[in-house]
Amino acid sequence: SVIPRGVAWIRDAVTEFVPAENAVITATGRRIGYDYLVVAPGIQLNWGKIQGLTEALGTAGVCSNYSYALVDKTWESIRSFKGGTAIFTHPATPIKCGGAPQKIAYLADDAFRKSGVREDTTIMFMSGQPNIFAVEKYAKTLLKVIKRKGIDARFREDLIAVDGATRQATFENLDTHERTVIKYDLLHVVPPMSAPDFVRDSPLANAAGWVDVDRDTLRHTRFPNVFALGDASSLPTSKTGAAIRKQAPVLVKNLVASILGKPSDAKYDGYTACPLVTGYGKLVMAEFDYDNKPRETFPFDQSKERWSMYQFKARLLPKLYWWGILKGRA
Repeated sequence: SVIPRGVAWIRDAVTEFVPAENAVITATGRRIGYDYLVVAPGIQLNWGKIQGLTEALGTAGVCSNYSYALVDKTWESIRSFKGGTAIFTHPATPIKCGGAPQKIAYLADDAFRKSGVREDTTIMFMSGQPNIFAVEKYAKTLLKVIKRKGIDARFREDLIAVDGATRQATFENLDTHERTVIKYDLLHVVPPMSAPDFVRDSPLANAAGWVDVDRDTLRHTRFPNVFALGDASSLPTSKTGAAIRKQAPVLVKNLVASILGKPSDAKYDGYTACPLVTGYGKLVMAEFDYDNKPRETFPFDQSKERWSMYQFKARLLPKLYWWGILKGRA
């Protein structure tokens, strides 16, 4: 229902790129040629990279908002929580929606307070990242939120194993390689992520496995008739829908110019945004660029927690997505 008129929808999955021959191979073995190629397959969730996680997911207090099949389990686990240790993880890899791992921790804190179990609960945020947020202006606010909520936040601590039978999570410090085993009553896991395997194993990938494109033009660095955007691209910015909203017009302008044989000065500056929900009715609207410099839209300090930004996220962004972004109007 959202595919534009005049677009042929091929209901098959690409499994191989042959850019030297301007072709892709699909899961059914079909070979499809192209004049130009736009690669936007999204990101791959690597649940199996954490020992024991696949078996533990959905059982014994282990949940994840990153699983469509299990997302309802998160609220069920939080709502029925009776106290104990609640752990929320953030992997060391790039992920889609980089603020989501901490947002659910903040919301859980509010839920525990409403249900009266917060005093009997230890909340831990275990992150493989070096800090709470890459942009200092917003990080300062988030560290205050963590302190106010009494969350035990630890960084450079990567989840490597889950034992669902004993409810134990094993973390490895990425600097010292020391391992720590923590018993949990609730464990919300964000899995490590990467570009899809068929991208990582292709001639389009860079050394890290992402589609290797110029950060300004979104054109491939070696195959000039290939473009990419979104989570699978090598663009060094946060992987969000807001980023793609700004990437798409640049890609289109450069693609059309290439088809017409004309020059283009369209460039993407790394703009991205992360609506950081810090509790019920509170949100920090982070907007920034490649240099991690704020690129704020509104005429006030967006690093402050605001009810207005929470309402913008909850009520207006869904409409903007369906009626604006998907249609190329916003």
